[in-house]
Amino acid sequence: MIEELKEILVSEIEAFKSLLSELESQYNCIIKKDVFGMESCVDKIKNANKNIAILEMERRKLCGDKEMGKIIECSDDKELENNYRETRKILYQIKLQNETNEILLKQGLSYTNQMLNILNPSPKVPNTYNSYGKSRR
Repeated sequence: MIEELKEILVSEIEAFKSLLSELESQYNCIIKKDVFGMESCVDKIKNANKNIAILEMERRKLCGDKEMGKIIECSDDKELENNYRETRKILYQIKLQNETNEILLKQGLSYTNQMLNILNPSPKVPNTYNSYGKSRR
């Protein structure tokens, strides 16, 4: 079981690195404002997520209801422990990169909406005159 778990963790590390590189390429497309590049990145990110989900299901079948931390404690295997640490480290990097991309996209959308409102303000209430001849907005 430990050897199979090691193999799965090594495969997960490779899949996570693939996802991280795709997120970094998405970041570059966001910075360059390359819309078509971002569209292709989305497909690649979806494929990487599918691969990760498949590996995760294999790992869960192998481990059952046991937590990874407890399995690693009981095994006393340094290679398994190092692989697990590497997995956690890459997951943190993925989370950070994903949040960065999300913030940049929201910032870009906010800027675009503000520019559209400046160029084409939406009329809320048409100007009318009240009984005293003053303009009402």
